[in-house]
Amino acid sequence: MKIKRSERLVDMTRYLLERPHRLISLTYFAKRYESAKSSISEDLSIIKKTFEDRGTGIVETLPGAAGGVKYIPTITKENAREIIEEMCEIMNSKDRLLPGGYVYLSDMLGNPEILQKIGRVIAAQYVDKKVDAVMTVATKGVPIAQAVATYLNVPFVIVRRDSKITEGSTVSINYVSGSSDRVEKMELSKRSLPRGSKVLIVDDFLKGGGTINGMRSMISEFESETVGVTVFAEAGYNSKREVFDYTSLIRVNNIDLKDHSISVGLGNYFDSSTE
Repeated sequence: MKIKRSERLVDMTRYLLERPHRLISLTYFAKRYESAKSSISEDLSIIKKTFEDRGTGIVETLPGAAGGVKYIPTITKENAREIIEEMCEIMNSKDRLLPGGYVYLSDMLGNPEILQKIGRVIAAQYVDKKVDAVMTVATKGVPIAQAVATYLNVPFVIVRRDSKITEGSTVSINYVSGSSDRVEKMELSKRSLPRGSKVLIVDDFLKGGGTINGMRSMISEFESETVGVTVFAEAGYNSKREVFDYTSLIRVNNIDLKDHSISVGLGNYFDSSTE
């Protein structure tokens, strides 16, 4: 049954938002709504303008028989700053400081609304790069990787420190932990990452950078390429840093164990060219 244009616009918008980076033919929409392609094109023009005006993303139309329409999530600098400043405000609490100078993040990384925002902000950095997979290390980086992978519409792979029998055969490497100066091991299933993949690394917290370097080495073992590294938070107070080519949303500038206080500010996200 042919539906009203208002209903068609709502359903088409929902369909695009749920399928980022996926090319959808105009023929599909025409059949779905029993409408002419010219009407579908007019609807897409309305959606495209609204998305651009609201900073929701880009609606890209590709001509030709094999063409169609694709939704690409983006975010403006203003919206990204608002989101990250909100997270900094949540982070600036004495209650987040744990014994040993660790920072409690589990409640934030377990909040679907916050994760959705984190995923969008990070994914927006890589709109112009061909990302085949998002990689993280178990366990706290997993929800971030899943959120980012959803916006990029690519798989996410989990590097583990101990192999599971359900993973099948694995590739194993040793790396030096930047926080403990100990030699650690990480493993990844051979089936997880195709050779020649372009991989985005994400993690929850960067202190020394040993884990990041370990994942870089793992990617090399798969004859693949690291296209970027982004972490939710970094330890700005740590002078023993082994990795420098990365992006952070939040920077923990100082931790005072005596006063049980923490100082948090913006990371280096805005040093890059986010539109």
